[in-house]
Amino acid sequence: MHAYGGRRSKAQQDAATVEIGYALVSAAFAAAVLFGAVAGPALLFDLPRLLSKALLWLGMAVAPVVFVVRVVSVLIRFQRAVQPSQPGLTNPDS
Repeated sequence: MHAYGGRRSKAQQDAATVEIGYALVSAAFAAAVLFGAVAGPALLFDLPRLLSKALLWLGMAVAPVVFVVRVVSVLIRFQRAVQPSQPGLTNPDS
């Protein structure tokens, strides 16, 4: 985006769309892995009923939190990234 709220170019719009997709997919993957790690033992093993329910509830409570935190962190990092002023140009010191 331009410094003073100007319109975004097509390349900037495309970059934002790709970054949003990446944020959603990586967040879904992270949440699924975490749910599997927490609730997996309850689904695979014959655990006491109370422990099994606790692990399932914990997995269902933590997974959405991880999803939201991952999406927000990726999008904030993208927003703060310094973009080249013109497509294809980078800082000579990079």
